[in-house]
Amino acid sequence: MFPTARLCMLIAAAALIVVVAGVSGKARHRAEDCPQIKLKRQWGGKPSQNLHYQVRPIRFVVIHHTVTGECSGLLQCAQILQGMQAYHQTDLNYNDISYNFLIGNDGVVYEGTGWGLRGAHTYGYNANGTGIAFIGNYGEKLPTPAALRAAKQLLACGVRQGELSEDYGLIAGSQVISTQSPGLTLYNEIQEWPHWLSNP
Repeated sequence: MFPTARLCMLIAAAALIVVVAGVSGKARHRAEDCPQIKLKRQWGGKPSQNLHYQVRPIRFVVIHHTVTGECSGLLQCAQILQGMQAYHQTDLNYNDISYNFLIGNDGVVYEGTGWGLRGAHTYGYNANGTGIAFIGNYGEKLPTPAALRAAKQLLACGVRQGELSEDYGLIAGSQVISTQSPGLTLYNEIQEWPHWLSNP
């Protein structure tokens, strides 16, 4: 083999290694930037009774609270989520737990319907919105810093993964339906977040 040909092959191989390393590093970086998510099967959730897929990327994010007890651990949160899902499916005749994601005060995100599947969180925004609920009642206080940080990470992660539109609008449930959710204190907090829409 001629020296120039061998040199070209070495340069090409080196370039390929750099590209592969860059891609894997990028993927690893993205995964590290996403919050910890417990899948539905991990918290003991039942399968959805019917699946309705959304067109992605999603245009709206709707923030709620669950008006239940708070939780800071898998066992405690799982008990609340299992009870909520049973109520939503049995008493309200929903296909699944109504939110796409729920967040505990330990900063762990719990999968509800998840990305790309329609929930039943906000009339008029279920098909084109992702519903995120903080577990607890936040009329008079905020969720923990860990929970707030997890929500922001989830939103940024959703944009990077193409689940949320880069110019998605962030709203509170109380802005578009008759509810006090997500509670006045949390409502004031999210008005300071990026993508907030004052007039949806």
